[in-house]
Amino acid sequence: MKKISWWKTNFGEEEIDHVVQSMRNKCFSQGKVTKEFEMALSEFLEVEHVVAVCNGSSAILIALMAAGILPGDEVIVPNKTWIATAHAVQILGAKTIIVDTEQGRPIIDVNLIEEKITSKTKAIIPVHMNGRACNMAKINKIAKKHNLFVFEDAAQAIGSRNAEGLLGTQSDVGCFSLSVAKVIATGQGGFAVTNNFELATKLRAIRTHGVENVKDPYEWPMPGHNFRFNDIAASIGIEQLKRLPERIMHLKNIYDVYEKNLKDSVFKIIPVDIESGEIPVYNEFLVEDRKFWVEKLEALGVETRAFYPNINAAPYLGQTKERFINSEVFAHSGLTLPSGPNQEISSIKETINRIQKIRL
Repeated sequence: MKKISWWKTNFGEEEIDHVVQSMRNKCFSQGKVTKEFEMALSEFLEVEHVVAVCNGSSAILIALMAAGILPGDEVIVPNKTWIATAHAVQILGAKTIIVDTEQGRPIIDVNLIEEKITSKTKAIIPVHMNGRACNMAKINKIAKKHNLFVFEDAAQAIGSRNAEGLLGTQSDVGCFSLSVAKVIATGQGGFAVTNNFELATKLRAIRTHGVENVKDPYEWPMPGHNFRFNDIAASIGIEQLKRLPERIMHLKNIYDVYEKNLKDSVFKIIPVDIESGEIPVYNEFLVEDRKFWVEKLEALGVETRAFYPNINAAPYLGQTKERFINSEVFAHSGLTLPSGPNQEISSIKETINRIQKIRL
């Protein structure tokens, strides 16, 4: 029986050739190939500045550092996100303020944001989970009213759009990931984007211990760390970016097959608004008795991925006993079925076939 992995992505001969070329040209550290990759991303995303870093988590962290987030400040984040969003806040000694998700969609409920704003609030981090667009128009309006920064966590949203344009480009800084389980990947890696020259200058400096002139620094103007990218990963990224349009189309096709064939099953798809420009990186469902289905599908050779815990479950974040009703549903019942830009349609159909063979 064929084993079907929960995620599948490929790296082709073009990536290998580009890496070899960079190695032969002795391009190893962050250099000209990284700049080429940043320029290609800038063109694709239609933004002025791209700052490549070692991972998406670091992209969020340097954005907060560039904004001057300090111990005691508060940053608003949604309850449904990868824990890195909250960790970036915690590392700086600031406090994570959690807001529940929308009902039925695991993105921040903008109607609950203002009640969490205090005199200590400095920023909002909306997270475009699985390419779903947060209501950026309302978020930016709230931020302007209260003089707050907005940093989009677009780790799962490269290529996704809303009516205003590409996600990750509609705030002070957008933060992206290039880890393996993304539409395009460099193994590890990430980048921050902005149209703000001052923020871009700070982001580049923070990336290298607070100085952009790493060869011959003449002063230590600000704190930073080693968040640098490298030309080997950039060589992979340049070729991966070329594949992005065809991968987006394939991901839409996978979603369509699941949606049509599981619509009358116990698997309830968590919607992605493809018609409005959202890209379904993963195929996410709500299913009762998730443990039963994970075990049954595993026995049939189908790998799945249960949703990770909500961030209010992390005791070190110091949250109260506040209930987050909408996001609790995703934590308890959310399940990702086989996905990925190189997952064959035949594997998707076989997954559906095996699901339909299981009797409750």
